[in-house]
Amino acid sequence: MNPSVKIFTGNSNPALAAKIAARYGNGLGKVNIQKFSDGEFQPVFLESIRGDYVFLVQSTNAPTDNLMELLMMIDAAKRASAGYITAVIPYFGFARQDRKDKPRVAIGSKLVANLLTTAGANRVITMDLHAPQIQGFFDIPVDHLDSSAIFIPYIENLKLENLTFASPDVGSTNRVREVASYFNAEMVICDKHRKRANEIASMVVIGDVKGKDIVLIDDIVDTAGTLTKSAGLLMEKGARSVRAFCTHPVLSGKAYENIQNSVLDELVVCDTIAIREDCPKIKPISVAELFAVAIRNMHENKSITSLFVHSHRKG
Repeated sequence: MNPSVKIFTGNSNPALAAKIAARYGNGLGKVNIQKFSDGEFQPVFLESIRGDYVFLVQSTNAPTDNLMELLMMIDAAKRASAGYITAVIPYFGFARQDRKDKPRVAIGSKLVANLLTTAGANRVITMDLHAPQIQGFFDIPVDHLDSSAIFIPYIENLKLENLTFASPDVGSTNRVREVASYFNAEMVICDKHRKRANEIASMVVIGDVKGKDIVLIDDIVDTAGTLTKSAGLLMEKGARSVRAFCTHPVLSGKAYENIQNSVLDELVVCDTIAIREDCPKIKPISVAELFAVAIRNMHENKSITSLFVHSHRKG
């Protein structure tokens, strides 16, 4: 008898987890996160998972309770004799801490990788890591999904006449080049200099944008400062329209206000993190189908290569 697939979630994004389970063909498994009066919590699985393939869906965005919930669910699953434990992390938090870029700082993403492995995860499925090399921080398999498989059909349906792709900073150029090459389109770069985290000192555009319909692409939109400043600068340089596609809607601080007051036609995001406020310019697209297929292929020992853009490139 083949082990069953059971999908559970914590409190970070239960709506997405329910969609993934529905697309897979299962309901969500029953787990209770018991809360104590001092804020401490304890996950309890309310059904047997002995020998099963257990998938724990939990983004690790703020607050850090989300990460701790995931770690404790992994530990509980291991102690309940789950056959194989996969941490499904649509948004992998702490990924911006991938190196020592200044003295005496932590490398948070490496620490999180160690914690997940130590807790008992056998595998990780995630999407659009801020730094792809984070996969190398793990000593367990990592399936790294690509949001381009979701964004590209949306962009194709826009039927933009003078499509040009833009990177809001130098760090996103490889990600943008991958999508631009699919469309055989040009790309430009917005080169920024920061005073400190979340504060931009200056920005310049590298490339011609006059009369172009610009699509900005990035993995994370946090305060939306870089994104909205890039959009404004591109319009000043003669762009006909600017819209943005960002995988993870962290959206902290004045992000919603910044986006609504910007020149952006729209901001298209994935539902890897729950949207907390209504904003007419923000349009979420679900990643549920992509994760459901990845879970099925992983369970059936099939390749997930077909889920990536380079497998369907034009020309």
